[in-house]
Amino acid sequence: MENINVKINYAEQFLTTDELNAYQQQLYQIQASLKNHQTPGSDFLGWLSLPAEISAELLKDIQKTASLIKSQCDYFVVIGIGGSYLGARAVIEALSNPFDQYNPTGPKILYAGHNLSEDYLAELMEFLKDKRFSMTVISKSGTTTEPAVAFRLLKNLLESQVGKAEAAKRIVAVTDQSKGALKKLATEEGYKTYVVPDDVGGRFSVLTPVGLLPIAVAGFDIMKLVEGAKRIYNITNESSSVLINPAARYAAARNILHSKGFLTEILVSFMPKMQYFSEWWKQLYGESEGKDGKGIFPASVNFTTDLHSMGQYIQDGRRHIFETVVSIAQPNRNLTIPAMDEDLDGLNYLAGKNIEFVNFMAEKGTILAHNDGGVPVLNIHIPQLNEFYLGQLIYFFELACAYSGLILGVNPFDQPGVEAYKRNMFSLLGKPGFEDAELKRRAGI
Repeated sequence: MENINVKINYAEQFLTTDELNAYQQQLYQIQASLKNHQTPGSDFLGWLSLPAEISAELLKDIQKTASLIKSQCDYFVVIGIGGSYLGARAVIEALSNPFDQYNPTGPKILYAGHNLSEDYLAELMEFLKDKRFSMTVISKSGTTTEPAVAFRLLKNLLESQVGKAEAAKRIVAVTDQSKGALKKLATEEGYKTYVVPDDVGGRFSVLTPVGLLPIAVAGFDIMKLVEGAKRIYNITNESSSVLINPAARYAAARNILHSKGFLTEILVSFMPKMQYFSEWWKQLYGESEGKDGKGIFPASVNFTTDLHSMGQYIQDGRRHIFETVVSIAQPNRNLTIPAMDEDLDGLNYLAGKNIEFVNFMAEKGTILAHNDGGVPVLNIHIPQLNEFYLGQLIYFFELACAYSGLILGVNPFDQPGVEAYKRNMFSLLGKPGFEDAELKRRAGI
């Protein structure tokens, strides 16, 4: 099977081979420091060798649990925030038929705990009332506000519908191995549990039970997903050469562009199924690099839809952006444009051609137009949208993120800025130990 490929041919006028090669020694050093766990945040490098180390027994157990869940319910609620749900949702939505939500067969995946909207939670509970549902709650501590609130509500609803004993059979906790509020509750209530590894941060956790259980419940092949990740792990583990290692090449290229004043990276896909993959990518890079006054700002667009809106800014706006286009070579379906006798819409010149041919020409034309307009374009090619290649893409972006953050000189594995809003929110809510009268005054409370 093929592998993903990173091309910089559309950015050649903005960066040179010599500039890429100039990063080689630094990349060798970064690769060695990652392997030896000598980087900043080295306590959170468990994801690095995960594709090679995840056991077949664990994957089989997850599949067994997924099968049981499918027999129990029509709806499966994934409760988590950030990396605790985005990775799973990225894969599920990339592989799903978007119209399956109208098909009554198979469990449908729903999400909670990723916001504090009262309307969202009330409407979700109203929808689930008197329906067969199960859920997984994903949290190392069990006290993160958004998922904890959602779990409290949905747990009460489930127990009121099926009783406490039956509810316990329909709840899976993905949490710390030995400590924390959720672990304590899971032990007391008898929930099935999986471990969030201590050394894997949320945004790097797709290939742990955090992501694998919901993906398996959705009906997708987690063995193939891990196999794809392992393929890129093997390739990149053998070499950090920018000529061989796609993650090293991408990390070096984006940092060269950043050094030349291109401060925003837009991830582009011409496949609408990739929308939530882009959301996962934005969290991965934003949370990993955005610190110490540094970082490339991650944004995303879905073409051709956004060509009729954001396309204008990209083509003619300020020249502080570069694009990374994820190209998918082969669609999973075939649909041919028919001929029409009168040709009133003027499309007969496309008769007999597949829709994807038109989409691909739109992609090529857009890349050339943006490049001519002063926008550097990096191009990542994957052969097809399936579990194997998504596994490759996930590990590729994770490793490239580590390289890139370390090139920038930040710790890619912590997120100290996320704690600021939490402290303020707890104070404004009156949580014991967080009282701050001045903050309340400033907030007008």
